[in-house]
Amino acid sequence: MAAIFRGMRRAAFAFLACLCAAPALAQSLPPAEVSPLTVMPRGERPKVTATYPAAGQAVAPGVLVLKVTFDQKMLETGFDFAPAAGGEMPQCLKTPRLLDDGKTFVLLCRTLGAKSYALAFNAKPAGGFASLADTRAQPAGLAFTTTDGDPVTDLQDALKAASLRDVDVPVQDTPAFRHSGGS
Repeated sequence: MAAIFRGMRRAAFAFLACLCAAPALAQSLPPAEVSPLTVMPRGERPKVTATYPAAGQAVAPGVLVLKVTFDQKMLETGFDFAPAAGGEMPQCLKTPRLLDDGKTFVLLCRTLGAKSYALAFNAKPAGGFASLADTRAQPAGLAFTTTDGDPVTDLQDALKAASLRDVDVPVQDTPAFRHSGGS
């Protein structure tokens, strides 16, 4: 029986020695590589700093690239465009594209001549535009008009009017779309 206790005591001592040595051993090992993770502290609520068209601006009817820029980098998946009082909602695609600056969304729309348009951003009580820290953007609005002049009929002209580059097109070709044969 004494031999059993001596064996158990040795095993317990060896176990305790391993526990005591573990921190020193862990410090001597090189750090393990993990996937990158960015932790953003919650801060100020993002706000709209610029739009195209600008508030109150009169633009040509037709193809319009609506541009909304925030003061912070934003999540690509959150957005909220809604009709607002004082005008119609332009006919737009469902989903905007976040440009490479991480702050600017573009949305392809169509407008008619001699009309008033009004949109609300983040009008719903939850969801919508949010920063990388998942802080919801302040609600904002945009009202503009269209002239009764010649319509913009070309995407390149609409990009130029919004001071955008060719790479800033408001629609994005995805690998899934290409592999499905484009339908």
